[in-house]
Amino acid sequence: MNIRLYHPDSIVENSTNLLSKEHTHYLTNVMRLKRGSVVNFFNNEGEWESEIVFLDKDRVEVKFLKKVKESEKKNKIILAVCLVKKNPIEMILQKATELGVSKIIPIISERTEVKELNHDRAKKIVIEATEQSNQMLPPEILEVTKLKDFLENLNKNTKLLFADVNSKNNLRREDLKGFESLCILIGPEGDFSPLERQLVLSVNKVVPFTMSKNILRTDTAVISAISLVNFINN
Repeated sequence: MNIRLYHPDSIVENSTNLLSKEHTHYLTNVMRLKRGSVVNFFNNEGEWESEIVFLDKDRVEVKFLKKVKESEKKNKIILAVCLVKKNPIEMILQKATELGVSKIIPIISERTEVKELNHDRAKKIVIEATEQSNQMLPPEILEVTKLKDFLENLNKNTKLLFADVNSKNNLRREDLKGFESLCILIGPEGDFSPLERQLVLSVNKVVPFTMSKNILRTDTAVISAISLVNFINN
């Protein structure tokens, strides 16, 4: 089995590195690897095949042998999603990562019950999902922001794709062209308030679109919307 671990620091070929406590515990106690075992480490610079050259219960040292994969071009899909409870937000973080988003923006709206995100936990989830989905770049997780502030600070080179339960319009290929990035906006359980919806629709060149005739939970809507955009893009 090919073990892939995210290594945030720069990697130099033929150099050795003492692993973090977390990686040491994982390789010795969970995977029960031995000296000489091969592990792959990756970051935004690429992926390296590495060998365990020293192993003790609380100390593991690896040697980065050779680069086996070049860095990837960053995906242009951003997810802006209203916060939900712990289990669905963790599902959202995991699935959005697996589906290849480059950035996740947690949003507070009028009907959002949850107001905070555990960033350390969120970062751990997206790194694990990146390791398991054979990708190179964990999505960046921004600070929690209010809907109004998010809309005001939206980059002019970003196209806003609004998953709108009231829309009858299907998303088209031409809707996705001509912008540096695409930002999918998913509302809260219970949808945006009428005032908030008008605020979103007032954004220049926003594209409201429908995904289903059914009412979707936030986590289902996230998976459906990203999958739809990926399908049309490809």
